[in-house]
Amino acid sequence: MELFPALFIGHGSPMNAIEDNEFSREWKLVASQIPRPEVIVCISAHWQTNGTFITAMDEPRTIHDFYGFPEELYQQQYPAPGNPVFAEEILLHFENHLIKPDYSWGIDHGCWSVLMHLFPDADIPVLQLSLDLKKNPEDHFQLAQQLQWLRKRKVLVVGSGNIVHNLRLIDWQNVNHPWAEEFDRLVKTKIDKRDFDALVNYNLLGDNYQKAIPTDEHYLPLLYILAMVNNNSKIKYFCEKVSLGSLSMRGVMVEG
Repeated sequence: MELFPALFIGHGSPMNAIEDNEFSREWKLVASQIPRPEVIVCISAHWQTNGTFITAMDEPRTIHDFYGFPEELYQQQYPAPGNPVFAEEILLHFENHLIKPDYSWGIDHGCWSVLMHLFPDADIPVLQLSLDLKKNPEDHFQLAQQLQWLRKRKVLVVGSGNIVHNLRLIDWQNVNHPWAEEFDRLVKTKIDKRDFDALVNYNLLGDNYQKAIPTDEHYLPLLYILAMVNNNSKIKYFCEKVSLGSLSMRGVMVEG
């Protein structure tokens, strides 16, 4: 059975939602290269919970979970429908209520800021899966492996975060820190070698990891997409660039 692609997207600044720039244009190009999904399941850096939840409402709200940006950004809406029936199907794949339904969250900017460019009509049902604060990286990877069946159901699994994400060390002159570029390249090398154990145990990836991943919520969505890889998969990259000094915009596509 043909498997649907899976995407990790470095979403960067919320302004990418409304800007026509090199990243938003490349996201649109990626969308043109994949089939139209029936459902999108997104793991966003911006939804962390105690326990694992999946949105299960009919009409998820657009969440503006940022501050200090132009009013135009706060006016953006992504009115994609939910899919409670499919959410329930996902829940039934896990024993002992490992994943629970959520009826209050919606679609946060980690999700809608990229979907606005991938699927601007907002006519594909979107579910968000939360990041459990109590899980370690290995736990997240193992959970994601149990979601591989989604790729057989024309579901696009999207991880949205950034491999390198350090807001304290942003350079507004857009001069990249050498350590950020070095860590981004190191992660690519490990992906190419399919050394996912090393990426799960990222704290062993040299001294730069502490600057690149000061907190891991933006890194963890990458692990969910790498968990979709099988022996026949091809891995491609897009947006291979560090932005604003300390934000890796690298995207990863898993095919087959």
